[in-house]
Amino acid sequence: MDIALPVLDRVARDIEAIVGDPRHVRFGRHDRMLYATDASIYQVEPLGVVIPPTIDAAEQVIRYCLANNLPILPRGGGTSLAGQAVNRAIILDFSAHCGRVISIDSERMQAVVEPGVVLDELNRVAAADGLMFGPDVATSTHATLGGMIGNNSAGAHSILYGRTVEHLAGVDCLLADGTRVTFDVDAADRDERVAALTRGVVDIVTPLAEEIRRRYPTTTRRVNGYNLDLVLDQVQSGRVNLASLVCGSEGTLAVTLGATVGLVRVPARKTLAIIAAGDLDDALGLLGPIIETGPSAVELLDDVIISLAMRNVEYRRYVELLPTDGGAAPGAVLYVEYFGDDEDELRAKLADLGKCVEGHAMISYTDADAMAAAWKLRKAGEPLLHAMPGDRKPLTFIEDTAVDPARLPEFVREFRAIVESHGTTAAYYAHASVGCLHIRPMISLRDPEGRDAVQAIAEAVTELVKTYRGALSGEHGDGRARSPLLRRFYGDAICDAFASIKALFDPDNLLNPGNIVEPAAITDTLRVEPGGHPASMPDIKPFYRYDAEHGFGAAVEMCNGAGVCRKTTGGTMCPSYRALRDERHATRGRGNALRLAITGQLGPSRWDDAETIRTLDLCLSCKACKAECPSNVDIAKLKSEYTAQRFAAAGRVPMQVRAFAAVRGMNRLGSRLYPLANALTRFGPTAAIVKRAMGIDRRRSLPRFGPSLYRWHARRPVNADAPAVVLMGDCFTAWSEPHIGRSAVEVLEALGYRVVLPRTKCCGRPLISQGMLAEAQSVCRTTAGELAHAMKSNEAVALVGCEPSCISAITDDWLELDMGIDVEPLQALARRTSLVEQFIHERWEDHPTAPQPAAPGRETVLLHGHCHQKALWGVDSSAGLLRRLVGDRLEVPDTGCCGMAGAFGFTPGHYELSMAIGESDLLPAIRAEPQAIIAAPGTSCRHQIVDGTGRHAVHPIEIAASVLVGANP
Repeated sequence: MDIALPVLDRVARDIEAIVGDPRHVRFGRHDRMLYATDASIYQVEPLGVVIPPTIDAAEQVIRYCLANNLPILPRGGGTSLAGQAVNRAIILDFSAHCGRVISIDSERMQAVVEPGVVLDELNRVAAADGLMFGPDVATSTHATLGGMIGNNSAGAHSILYGRTVEHLAGVDCLLADGTRVTFDVDAADRDERVAALTRGVVDIVTPLAEEIRRRYPTTTRRVNGYNLDLVLDQVQSGRVNLASLVCGSEGTLAVTLGATVGLVRVPARKTLAIIAAGDLDDALGLLGPIIETGPSAVELLDDVIISLAMRNVEYRRYVELLPTDGGAAPGAVLYVEYFGDDEDELRAKLADLGKCVEGHAMISYTDADAMAAAWKLRKAGEPLLHAMPGDRKPLTFIEDTAVDPARLPEFVREFRAIVESHGTTAAYYAHASVGCLHIRPMISLRDPEGRDAVQAIAEAVTELVKTYRGALSGEHGDGRARSPLLRRFYGDAICDAFASIKALFDPDNLLNPGNIVEPAAITDTLRVEPGGHPASMPDIKPFYRYDAEHGFGAAVEMCNGAGVCRKTTGGTMCPSYRALRDERHATRGRGNALRLAITGQLGPSRWDDAETIRTLDLCLSCKACKAECPSNVDIAKLKSEYTAQRFAAAGRVPMQVRAFAAVRGMNRLGSRLYPLANALTRFGPTAAIVKRAMGIDRRRSLPRFGPSLYRWHARRPVNADAPAVVLMGDCFTAWSEPHIGRSAVEVLEALGYRVVLPRTKCCGRPLISQGMLAEAQSVCRTTAGELAHAMKSNEAVALVGCEPSCISAITDDWLELDMGIDVEPLQALARRTSLVEQFIHERWEDHPTAPQPAAPGRETVLLHGHCHQKALWGVDSSAGLLRRLVGDRLEVPDTGCCGMAGAFGFTPGHYELSMAIGESDLLPAIRAEPQAIIAAPGTSCRHQIVDGTGRHAVHPIEIAASVLVGANP
């Protein structure tokens, strides 16, 4: 639908008046394009985006749109794989503010929810009563119940719990005529509008009873078209619940404003077994006997996903939980989970399983943390595939077929033959227990032959599925990918019935039009061809290397839209999204903005697009996305590249940027005058002048300075015969917090080392974070040479540092920044670089002088890891040593990001968000432990902690010094 811009401007103003806040109405092109994609291969620019603050506001907006003949699309997490969450329509994003769990009825085992509630949040609330929602999609951290109802989602445990429709008691809906109704089993008795619709549906379905029984899949997993088979069952039982028809209708029949869903008991006990197979066929051959043992889930991962996980910063640690195949990585694995009432029952089931898979390596887990970690790998299967290099990608268009599990091996063989006949291969994973493998052919959509192959493979697989009485989609739905195949799959009579039902509910075709009924071709509106023309990359020389991403263009397009960055608990990604719940400020939003700007889709200003700059502004460059995004999208790197290209194009760098990048020089100057400098920065009037001059928020405290670590170290006696360790004198340890550097030196010397403290240039972290990459290339090249010389001339055993962000510069940024030098020496230096506490922990048994720890105090130690540390090498790099020193008194809560992020939290435009991020997890956790010692290796984290709680955190090496050399922490 094409609508003139003046009309859209009027619509935006009208809707602003309805919701009462212009921030909830996004009709600018930048915001519209951020909602033009989901997790599918499609891109469709919407007419506008509304983020309703309440359900009542949503209802009013929908009524306005319908009255003005404007198509609408209700949207949750935007995780759809078939393109049903994009359209030329007004999008209503329910995920931000309409996500309440209204009530839990533990006796009836039901919950009343708003459509934007995330599945994990519902389960967190229900867990207090020992309950949960049965269907458990892999996207449970960010998928909404409204989306699951629209899609009729299932999950890994569907062999027990089935689909969402089996757990849907009722839906609160708004119809296309503006009527608000509730569909449940008794609705037709009390509401004439529902009764009329019910009669209409019955009149359409009843004459087609025989055709429906003949054509509909016999599998438990089936979500193609409308659920006419379920309606037919209800007609024959005499109680029709139109909620079963709305479920799986992808927003084409009504808009879900709320729902009553059934809950199930949380299993008393669980165990997870993982079985290694030689290859895919070997794994599938085990399936039949395994299902006979009564599992709660049987999931498959093939070698493609396992190999991608092994290259992923975050997920390679979970690969270690898999069994090996004779010492080698398995060609496929099967996850087999059992629920039971007691340990004896689970042991018996594992024994039965062992007999079924004799000759195959198997490992089992009963520990909840280990099982959760193993499941993370399985749940990341889909987005991991998008990290595959090259133009050929494992596509979602025919990836969701389902057949009788007993026939799955032969079906896969025939499917594979179809794919191979087009000169390609596929990836295989997911729900083996119910015959619903996700099979992803690897095709380049940039190639016309590839697009032709999509159509040909889709048609051939549709015919194959029909011969097996299977489902074209077992859970992902129709959308733009499979709606065009429905007539081939079901025939004219049933598809004509779909059209009749659509006309009954939505005669003007305003509810998510083009899905299920009257679809476009499969290869229309592809993301790689916006407007029918291939997206183009600018001809530039990047400041970073993009070898791992297979080029700058591939890096820009790496985000597939899976939306894992929209999770609100666990890990760190994405701090700004967690605080704001705004698509623009999620990793996905930033990835889309960068892709659109750089490829010229937002206009000719590729490097200075004002809205893209605003979208990137609230990125903290925490690097969590590099690890926690299964596709390893590195927004910190891309943001820095975009900023550097902008500076290069403009020929200037703003003064405030230069000031924040010059922290090393300012800290050195402050250290030389530290008594005076500290007095001035603590005196109100002069502190205010400094803050205004530097562009620092008036509410933020200023850093303190201390005597130079270099001068202190130069006066210490040297044991020339001791093995050397090079200590990096970062900007903070050297001049702002030299007591931390002194602790590091004292501990290392107590362990028998000679500490070398070379005077070098900066590691480049401030320059990199500010986007001054041209300057960073030069500075980092010089510093790399100075550190390498110090290491070689002193025959040092390691390079250590106290500040995680500086260590990450050496071990991560330097390897990717194009310094114009060979990367091999940088890699060699990175391999020998670590945090000082990590070095001490990992060599605990091998230090020249054995550690002699004194008895520690009795206080609890609460450790908060730095974001770069958690993302790149793990918080255990600090926790390992602390566990040796204080034992079980160490607590490592999941505290996310502190919110400071170097210069980010100092500026007036960022202060409130910075503190809000801190209040999400970290600061409340600290207040809950008033007697604990707070340990934080990051200087920014320590600054945020004192500003947010008034408590001073110590560096882990200070605790080590107190235990190993008797210093006060």
